[in-house]
Amino acid sequence: MASIDKRPNGRYRTRWREYPGGPQKTRHFDRKGDANSSSTASGATSVELVYRWVSTIFKAAVGDRLIAASPCVRISLPKRADTEVVPLGVSEVEALVVAVPERYRALIVFAAAMGLRQGECFGLTVDRVDFLRRHVRVDRQLTSALGGVPGFGPPKSKAGFRTVPMPEVVCATLAEHLARYGPGPAGLVFTNTFGRPLRRNTVGDMWHRAALQASLPEWATFHDLRHFYASLLISRGCSVKAVQKRLGHQSAMETLDTYGHLWPDSDDETRDAVDQVLGGLSALG
Repeated sequence: MASIDKRPNGRYRTRWREYPGGPQKTRHFDRKGDANSSSTASGATSVELVYRWVSTIFKAAVGDRLIAASPCVRISLPKRADTEVVPLGVSEVEALVVAVPERYRALIVFAAAMGLRQGECFGLTVDRVDFLRRHVRVDRQLTSALGGVPGFGPPKSKAGFRTVPMPEVVCATLAEHLARYGPGPAGLVFTNTFGRPLRRNTVGDMWHRAALQASLPEWATFHDLRHFYASLLISRGCSVKAVQKRLGHQSAMETLDTYGHLWPDSDDETRDAVDQVLGGLSALG
């Protein structure tokens, strides 16, 4: 459930949690109507997330013959509100890298330059990094860190299993980071100040302090580094299929639904293409 309150500066703040006990998220709006729309969208996301978990549990129960059939069928979930992604700028990401504590700078560079999801970044281990071939194998994410022991689970979907090319800036940054701090439990590349697995709330607190110092938009979260990566690929002319593959989306439609507005308009290109082929034809008369 999301809550909305008016701030002293006249703006409206929406606060919500995607699941019970999860990290609190916030967004700020100039108009209350926009805050209300965001609240509805947040609620829809939370319902969908809980439904997926419950559906998985019942599906497993059917497989174990504990129940005859799953009740999670023919259920209409609330629709998400359509909101366009606004990617961070290069200068904003650079300012964030400077603002975070030194131990976490490699994490920010990695997330912005590789586009992995937060759990995939947190769960990155040394054996998944191929410095020779310059790529990272993504086949799991960090799901728990009880007692400082990392727990791993599969990526978000089947498409999440992928290999992502690693640019030179990431190779150099990871090499320097590992030389300075060393790998953590199970070979984790990124750890906290005690050398233990990262927790979302700890990184979230660090993020908010650094984001304020770097003057990032109030709505910016760690996930916006993934959006930045996608926008960078698109701005350099990468195809929909290439962006889909790098992000681990299940379909090109998912990629287009999220980032379609970032691809440049091709009106002039289509006109030129037709004119180059058919430009010599005269009008029928």
